[in-house]
Amino acid sequence: MQDRAARTRQLVMRAAASEFDSRGYAGSSLSRITRAAGISVGALTFHFPNKKELAAAVCTQGHAATESTVRRVTVRQEPPLQSVASLSVALITLLEEEVTVRAAARLSREIPGCQPEWTSAWMPVVQDWLRARAGARTPAEGAALTSLATFLVAGAENEIRQRAAYLDAPAGRPAQRVAHIWELMLRGLTGETGHTAPTPPSTGTAPPVTNEA
Repeated sequence: MQDRAARTRQLVMRAAASEFDSRGYAGSSLSRITRAAGISVGALTFHFPNKKELAAAVCTQGHAATESTVRRVTVRQEPPLQSVASLSVALITLLEEEVTVRAAARLSREIPGCQPEWTSAWMPVVQDWLRARAGARTPAEGAALTSLATFLVAGAENEIRQRAAYLDAPAGRPAQRVAHIWELMLRGLTGETGHTAPTPPSTGTAPPVTNEA
């Protein structure tokens, strides 16, 4: 019985993440989620009484997956700037491959006071690398680099979500292009050549992003 309940909860979470990712919180429908999960409304509300609690569960799962990615990058103990670049690429790869993380990122913006807020899983770490570990030469440079990482991740998230609708999608995976951007940035900041671009942690091709109804 417990295994069946766990499988049902997993199906609901996956269907809900896809719905929230493609339609946002306001546009999402519990009836569409139940159809996608292949269960009844009663079965859904047994686990999640309402849409708000379901969204909170998706946010929590996406946040936890993001924290795990941050830990994997942290243990590499790379220089601070390289760590920021590697984390940016790792986050974008995670957004490409995990719909729950994309949904958590979107819900955090659309639901006031949504907890846990998605960027809290990684932005404080970036700020620490650039400030406390002297990754940036000045506070202004640290703020600019934090903004760059934020903009790159947010822009890639938007592209990933809209990619299926593009008639002429940009060549290459977003994580690969962002890795190249960081390679150029690191070269410019240090004045050194031969920097290795951060490598997306997945070696396979990310599954296609689809907007499931």
